[in-house]
Order: sequence, then structure tokens, then C-alpha cells
Amino acid sequence: MKIHEYQAKELFSSFSIPVPEGGVATTVDHTVAIAERLLKTSAAVVVKAQIHAGGRGKGGGVKLAKSVDDARAAAQAILGMQLITHQTGAEGQRVKSVWVETASNIERELYLAVVFDRASARPVLMASEAGGMDIEEVAEHTPEKLLKLPVDPAIGLQAFQARQLAFFLNLPPEATKQTVTLIQNLFRLYDEKDCGLVEINPLVFTKEGHIKALDGKINFEDNALFRHPDILAMRDIDEEDPLEVEASEYGLNYIKLAGDVGCMVNGAGLAMATLDIIQQVGASAANFLDIGGGGSVEKNQHAFRLLLKDPTVKALFINIFGGILRCDRLAQGIVNAAQQLKQEGKPVNVPIVIRMKGTNVDEGKRILAESGLTYAVVDDMTAGAQKIVEFLRQPVPA
Repeated sequence: MKIHEYQAKELFSSFSIPVPEGGVATTVDHTVAIAERLLKTSAAVVVKAQIHAGGRGKGGGVKLAKSVDDARAAAQAILGMQLITHQTGAEGQRVKSVWVETASNIERELYLAVVFDRASARPVLMASEAGGMDIEEVAEHTPEKLLKLPVDPAIGLQAFQARQLAFFLNLPPEATKQTVTLIQNLFRLYDEKDCGLVEINPLVFTKEGHIKALDGKINFEDNALFRHPDILAMRDIDEEDPLEVEASEYGLNYIKLAGDVGCMVNGAGLAMATLDIIQQVGASAANFLDIGGGGSVEKNQHAFRLLLKDPTVKALFINIFGGILRCDRLAQGIVNAAQQLKQEGKPVNVPIVIRMKGTNVDEGKRILAESGLTYAVVDDMTAGAQKIVEFLRQPVPA
């Protein structure tokens, strides 16, 4: 789960990580009121669009305001805009709120983060003097500017590691001391709140000699949210794909992709293999959908309907290996969904390819055969993917 910058900064403050003074607003008048208060002690404020994407400044979503009138104009320009960045896609994201904060007198921009590294199965702290840039570019082109320190989860972050990271940033002594404490607090936030990523980019050193988190990004592990109702309350479903939101309501693992082949698969490994094979034969998947191991008829029914709600889907590939999942339950879920859609005046009108093996497969095949549903049956994944391409290359009826 992702949260907004202003929510990240609220969490930073609660863990004694310094941030600029500010407030969140959803209207122009509220923005002006916050700016008016902040401008009493600051020469300028920054009005920042709040969406779950980076690159907001380049898209016109971050504006400097040196007066109340400037703040009003910034809010009028940003609130309600369809902000397009390299992370939103061409459709962009509508801005519903802005964060207004005091402008900082920046001397240097730095980078600091804690991320879970799946290869080593442990958290990794990262620091760089090249703040304000995409860290992927820094890692690729100037790796000497990026320090990575893995943390043993059994003993946690050690004081010498925090000092090593702080010294790497090449700050004056007093700022280094501040940064050591900040790093320790950042890791405590990551650990206590079950985060997958906590990133400060940029972490700024001001001309006054202070360290501040000028921007913040936090992602949380979904499977741990039951322990954090306060974090779950921060979820903004308007920032998520509607199909992904609906899938989460039924316990389905669904991610929208850019292709046109809808995929219904059980098991993450099989799902990834299915996506790879579809790509290899010249097509592309419209989604990642893992229905899991013990899906009920109702869950399978919801999964099938979910795929057909995506207008980009032009064909369906159902690739199931029934271990814990029973093939008869899968088949009945598909049939129920198809019948329900027909009753609603939305009959299934895309080609369907089914590869189904495992527990109760014969009963599953019988249910499908007697359903009246039109579909093609294949014995292996490659044949299924090739059949999908064959369907996609057929001319669309006039």
C-alpha cells in the first residue's frame, strides 16, 4: 500500500524525523489560509500536488509561492488538474489535494532510504550525495555515489552502520550527528510499521545547517496491514486502479498491465511463467491475476468477471494446475460468471483458451462441456499462448 507525501511527513514527524512545517488542503481557500499562516515566518511556500507518483514537479504539480496571491494561483492551477508524470502513464492522475509547506534554503540535496532486498531477504539502507535524482540512474551511471548497507533482521540496525551512512554523505560534523539520529529513526519507522520502502528524496542540508526530509515516499507490506489499522486508514483508493481495488475485496492478487490478453492463473510462479510465454509468442498480458490455492466457486466467479470488466481485454487465457485448487470449483465459477453476465445482457464475446490439469480435472471439464460456453482446450502453456495469438490475429467481425 502506498500513501501520499503529506501522510509520509506526518509519520516522519511522529518518529522525530525533521520535515518543513506545512499543511494539507483540498480547496483553494484552505490552501490560501495555510499559506497565509506560513508566510508570517517564511519568505515563500511550496504548493505540491498530492498523488501517488513521482515527477510531479516536471508535470507542473509543484509551484513556489512568495505571496498569498501566488499561493492562490498555484492552488487554482494544481487542484483538479489531470497531472501526467512518467509514473502515471498517459492518462495522468487527478489532483484532489495539495501539501503547502515552508520553502527551504537548500545547500545540498541528498538521498536516504530503507528498502527490503528480496535477494538477500533483509532490509538494506541506502545513502547517496546525489539526492533529487532517480536513484536507478545514480546506481547505473555513478555507483560510487551510492552506499548500500544490509541490516541483519535478527539484531537490527547497529550504531556504527548509521554513522557509516552519515559519514558517507560528507556533511559538517554537527549535521552528521543530526543525520545519525535521523537514520536510526528512519529505520525504526521502517521496522515498526512493517514497511517495504521508506525513502527520503531529497533529504536536504539547509544553509542554516539543518537536515530535513523535503519529500517522502513510504510503501507498506499489504500482508501486515492487519496489525496497523492507523496505516490502513490512510489508504486512498482513488489513487489505485479500480479493478485492483475490487480484486482486493475478494482476496484476489490482481495487477493491471498494458496488454490485451486477460490471464486467470493459480499460483504466482505459474502466473509469471504464463506472462512470459504470452510475451514470447508475440502477445502481451493485460493483467497479473493469481486466484490462489483454495479458491471457492464464488471467488473464481468474481475473478472471471473481473477480467471481463477490463475493456482492453481481447482474449482470455485460463491456465490452471489444480493442486489445492479444485478444477471443478474453478469450472463452476467460470460457468456461473458467464451465465450471470448473459442475464445482465453482457454475454462473453471474447475468445477463451483453457489449460486445466490436476485435482478433479475430469469433473471440471464435464462442467465446462455442458455449459454451452465457447472455448478452446489446450494441453500445455505454449500451445495455449499460441492459440491466443491465433485468435487475436483473426479479423474482427464487421
